[in-house]
Amino acid sequence: MLDADALNLLAADPALAAMLGGGPPVRVMTPHPLEAARLCGISVAEIQRDRLAAARSLAAQWQAVVVLKGSGTVIASPPDAGGSVSLSINPTGNAGLATAGTGDVLAGMIGALLAQGMPALQAAQAAVWLHGRAADHLVAQGTGPAGLTASELYLPVRDLFNALLRARQA
Repeated sequence: MLDADALNLLAADPALAAMLGGGPPVRVMTPHPLEAARLCGISVAEIQRDRLAAARSLAAQWQAVVVLKGSGTVIASPPDAGGSVSLSINPTGNAGLATAGTGDVLAGMIGALLAQGMPALQAAQAAVWLHGRAADHLVAQGTGPAGLTASELYLPVRDLFNALLRARQA
């Protein structure tokens, strides 16, 4: 799981990036557009111009599931043996998620699902959906999007996750 400064270090240090490329595959990377631009060596405008292509390119370059954060978060898998890539655009979330710490919450959620044995692509998709849905729930209840804090996401995420588990058992 690589997020935030780990992504910036990879972009700034080709030797470190090469070492990582030679080891076990990275499972999930969660760049925002500026981090993605640094990793690709292009501008943020170029990333934003074609977010699907940027996520696909990063997934192939790093052999990782890539969560390109932002409005319409894009989740891309690395190419399989046949060269096929899974791309999805998350429909949940709002501007409240553009606040400090919410990316850390998302990374923690993905990490928790990975630790429970969920495959990387499914963990990323589930966490991104839950993260966005929790923000949508908060806004519907009158909290945010302005002023929404990362710590406010935990309770609605827990409630949503438990509701999904109950529905699955029914």
